[in-house]
Formats: sequence, structure tokens, C-alpha cells
Amino acid sequence: MTLKASDFSYWELKHWFDHIDFTIVGSGIVGLTCALELKNQYPSASVLILERGLLPQGASTKNAGFACFGSVSELLQDLTKSSEQEVLDVIQMRIEGLKYLRQLLGDEALDYREYGGYELFLSKDETLDECIQKIPYLNKLLDQLLPTSPYKVTSNKFGFRGVDDKLIYNKFEGQIDTGLMMSNLLKKAHSAGIKILNNARVSGFEDLNNYVNIDLDGFSFKTSKLLIATNGFANQLVDEEVIPARAQVLITDPISELKIKGTFHIEQGYYYFRNVGNRVLFGGARNLDFEGETTTEFGLSEIIQNRLKELLRTVILPQTEYEISHQWSGIMGVGNRKSPIVKQLSNNIYCGVRLSGMGIAIGSTIGSSLAKLTL
Repeated sequence: MTLKASDFSYWELKHWFDHIDFTIVGSGIVGLTCALELKNQYPSASVLILERGLLPQGASTKNAGFACFGSVSELLQDLTKSSEQEVLDVIQMRIEGLKYLRQLLGDEALDYREYGGYELFLSKDETLDECIQKIPYLNKLLDQLLPTSPYKVTSNKFGFRGVDDKLIYNKFEGQIDTGLMMSNLLKKAHSAGIKILNNARVSGFEDLNNYVNIDLDGFSFKTSKLLIATNGFANQLVDEEVIPARAQVLITDPISELKIKGTFHIEQGYYYFRNVGNRVLFGGARNLDFEGETTTEFGLSEIIQNRLKELLRTVILPQTEYEISHQWSGIMGVGNRKSPIVKQLSNNIYCGVRLSGMGIAIGSTIGSSLAKLTL
């Protein structure tokens, strides 16, 4: 639908689109924490958030709710592509981001539970020995960031089948209720006087030195500064190395006497599952079809859903009766490197994108950093 100025009243134009100091594209974790930081620094500033969806559209309300900073196999894989310092910097951002998020909202508002996290290795996975050998190295690397060493070897006490009896445990890993987190972030934003418009798709913008002109499907307005915080959809708006990546997830009905408690990773984090109360949430398998899952289209694919269901039945819940109650997908922003992009693009345009599947851990600090860069 094409919009025009006459679609809005004088009052709407005056109070929503006139004298906007900061306009943020995206109402996910990055966009909301960015807006809150801007209002914290300049309480009288006019801050407007534009959200393309009915709810935050990408991954902020669609993720698995893992409060983690990286499994051993994932970090070792990252070290083959980036320097030790680059990997350490990203881990530090994730750890500090989780602290920031918990301080910003409080554990009750997140339903934060630190049950610990585990990495499983399928029986044919040959990387287990290398991962175990590298635990002392990674623990030493993280000594400067954590009070005690995070990783240690433990045993399979959950009844999983088709996996090695040795698991790698991380006591600092937790889980949150994603919907509760976003609901409380939105409440905080509204109470701070931040305006949020949903179903507002940005079709274009232009930096005109003194201001940015933003186009919403035919209707345009001015803003002093424009901040892009769309992550998975960033390549539709900015020319940066951000690749959309779809992640598919399913969740079971409640299971009586469920033994699984915590967060779990398989194959460098490409598979992940956790308990949600007495349900099991399971997602991933994007590595089965990288090309097909490099998309901004929501949806489910048979090859990935079948693999998730197979592993759920044979490995995770081999002797349990259950029903799958719901399936969905979200869109992440990834790249060849795990480091996020927070930068000034022009005189009045900035971006904070590429969270690489770690939005819970890193999103709040990227939002805060984006606001501080703009200021």
C-alpha cells in the first residue's frame, strides 16, 4: 500500500513525524536498548523506532533464549578464521552483554535461570578429543573475563543416546524467556517516551547533510539521525557484509518428569536445545542447507524439520512419548567473521548489525554502543 501525507491527520504528523531527533529502524534488542541509551543521555530527545513487523520481525522474539557465549567446538572453529585476540574480544562482548542485559531489566524480568550449558558429541563426531584437549587452553584464555574456569568434562546423566558419554559443561551458561524479555524492554521504552511504529517498512532514505529524509512506501519525513538496527534484514538497507540466515525451531508439549535441564549444543552450535519448563525446545540444522537458509523469508523446510525431528526422537528423547506443539523460524544476521558491525555510514546515518546468532548475549551492548557512537 502506498502512503501519502493525507493519510495522516495534523495531530499524527505533529506528534509522530515532526522534529524527530533519532529514528531507529528495528525494534529488536539492539533497537530498543539503543533507544533507551539515547533517552538516558538526552531525556528531552525525540526518539522514533520503525518496525517492519507486527512484532519485532527478525530474531529477537523468535530465538531459543540461550544466554551463552560460545561452546568449545564453536570457539575452536572461530579461532581457525580469526585471531585469538579477535575471538577473545567477541567473547568479552558477549559476557559483558549478558551482564548489561541482566542489569538493565533484572533476572525476574528475563526469567533468567543459570542451569549451566552442555556440549554433546554424536557418536561419529571425531572432534571430541580435540575439544577436550583444548579445554585448558580456552579456560586460561577466559581467565581474565570470568571468576573461575568455565569448561570441564562431565558425564551423560540425561539419558541421551547416540552420543559420547563425555559432555563438556559450562557452569556460566543460562537461559531466558525471550518473549518476557522483549515485553519488558518494550514497557521500558514506552515509559521513557520512546515512540514505536509497527508495520512501518522503510523503502528508502537519503542523507542530506543537515538531516536524513526517510521514505515509508511513498510517505517521507525528516529526522536528524538515522540508526539501522535490523540485523538479519540489514543488507536490504545498507551495503555491509551481513548475510541473512534463517533458523528453524520446534517445541514439544509438556513432558512429565522431564530430566533435561539446561542449554545444550551439538556440532559447533549448529544444533541447540533446552528445557522450557517441562517442554523441550530444539532448533538449528542450518548447516544442512546453507544456500536455502540464506534468506529473509520466514518458513519451514522439510529437510531441516525432518532432521530435527529425527535427532529429537533418537538422541534427545529416545524413550519418551511426546508431541510437537509448534514450529517456527527467525532471521539472523551473520558474516564470515563473528565480530559485529557498529559504524558510521555517512554524516547522519549509523548501523549496529551482524550479531551472528548471539543476539541475547551481544544485542544490548551493540545497542548501547550504537547510541554512544551516534552521540
